[in-house]
Amino acid sequence: MSNTLSILTEIPEELHQSLKSYLESHPDWDQDRVFAAALSLFLLQNSEGDRRAARVYLETLFDRCA
Repeated sequence: MSNTLSILTEIPEELHQSLKSYLESHPDWDQDRVFAAALSLFLLQNSEGDRRAARVYLETLFDRCA
């Protein structure tokens, strides 16, 4: 993923605590990687099959760039 964009967002406290717990037990993941995976999966499931979202999802999931 060569181009990135910073997004400031608010999430419910429960999600923040869950994310924090997940990241503590999975040191190879960080907040940016989790959000990229979650957003790209959402777009894959709810859009017209955008190949860009699929590429980002797979790159993020496997922690590599195509």
